[in-house]
Amino acid sequence: MKDDDRFLVRFWGTRGSFPVPGPSTLHFGGNTTCVEVQAGPHTLILDAGTGIINLGYDLLRRAKEQGGMAIRATLLLTHMHHDHTQGFPYFPPAYLGTSVLYILGPRTFEQDLEETLNHAVLPPSFPVSLHELPSLKVVRSLRETDTILIDGNHAEPQILNIYRDALNIGPSTLRIRILKSYAHPRYGVYIYRIEWRGRSVVFASDTEGYVDIDQRLVNFSRNTDLIIHDAQYTADDYLSKQGWGHSTPQMACAVAKLANARRLVLFHHEPRYDDAQIARLEAEAQQIFPNTQAAFEGMEIGL
Repeated sequence: MKDDDRFLVRFWGTRGSFPVPGPSTLHFGGNTTCVEVQAGPHTLILDAGTGIINLGYDLLRRAKEQGGMAIRATLLLTHMHHDHTQGFPYFPPAYLGTSVLYILGPRTFEQDLEETLNHAVLPPSFPVSLHELPSLKVVRSLRETDTILIDGNHAEPQILNIYRDALNIGPSTLRIRILKSYAHPRYGVYIYRIEWRGRSVVFASDTEGYVDIDQRLVNFSRNTDLIIHDAQYTADDYLSKQGWGHSTPQMACAVAKLANARRLVLFHHEPRYDDAQIARLEAEAQQIFPNTQAAFEGMEIGL
């Protein structure tokens, strides 16, 4: 496949709640949530847990190999919990004046995304404020009625209202759809569907299954090539954690089956589970939905 037609998903952080480095997490990894999507010339980053730090160094390496090209990326935040933002203050491209970062995500109650994100890099918790980082940062709050379009190699993402704005979608337009899930305390979470050249991936972290399955998520994920779905708890552990905003592998499989997804990746692993336990959950899920894998750091999926 030519680079200009490449649609690649890379996993840089697969854990929920807090990072867990150590010998028992070597295979699936100990970093918190971060996934990269490379769609031709477009670099998208889903969430900024500690996994974004290693991604940042890899982006620097790639830029150097390409003759020192400036780094341009779109960061999509699902919500502002610590395990989804804690890596951003250490994201190396943010410290380069040549970098251009589009940072998009939900408002939190009455606070805009920029105000909320600034809390993650605000003294005295961190020595450098968001505005002091040398990179060009374009921070925009999203609403669930928005859709995002990106056209051209260096185009700025357009944020359009799906009901009021004309959507001019060409054959190479990258489109990002938004679904707000209310099943995560306390302000909900954004689920993203990324579509490009007839292929798609759905990122559904920090969501919880409903009775008879979340039908809104099923419809949103219909016929996707890949769904990345929260699967933090075993069925037994879930009994004492209902309402915490996380799913079981069985819930993830049910969504994938009803949505007719081609592939399922279990994600946002419980930090208390070691590699052996996650491998067991993966095997159990494969009995329900055969084309299932548990996410691990370094995993790459071409669509």
